[in-house]
Amino acid sequence: MTTLTLYGKPGCHLCDEARVVLDGMRAELGFELEEIDITLDPRLHAEYGERIPVVELDGSVLAHYFVDPKAIRAAVDRVQP
Repeated sequence: MTTLTLYGKPGCHLCDEARVVLDGMRAELGFELEEIDITLDPRLHAEYGERIPVVELDGSVLAHYFVDPKAIRAAVDRVQP
């Protein structure tokens, strides 16, 4: 199954908005959502800082700051049979 990764942190309103959009798409597109709190990993915190949320699929960044449902759908469609 395809897994999207959402990098964010607690209290981030853009992260909350991204989660709502992705949760709404999960059933339709059939992907798993892994959430990673960047504040728990100094390397991730240094890499992403305030440039969150970040959504990745297989190491490729699909979105940061805002989630574009069309871009997410296209990326998931490319990797799923």
